[in-house]
Amino acid sequence: MGENEGRRDLRMPDDDEVFAEVTNMLGANRVRVRCADGVERTARIPGRMQKRIWIREGDIVLVEPWDWQDEKADVTWRYEKSEADQLREEGHIR
Repeated sequence: MGENEGRRDLRMPDDDEVFAEVTNMLGANRVRVRCADGVERTARIPGRMQKRIWIREGDIVLVEPWDWQDEKADVTWRYEKSEADQLREEGHIR
């Protein structure tokens, strides 16, 4: 039993992505997120994710902030609960 026995390789943020926690469901495929950089943003769930992936309050997601409007972002990835726990253990998120 190695210490990395339960560890999975998780998708990490690209240069323009940040970790975020979903704080509020706004409807119309939008969620309120608190990003790791301390900014609250309104994030849009893109069409390719809407039907396949359910996003709920408290989920850890990756968002890509918009270049031209920093208070908005697109959700690019959602982590499962076990993956979010692993990210916390490894110190990537609080």
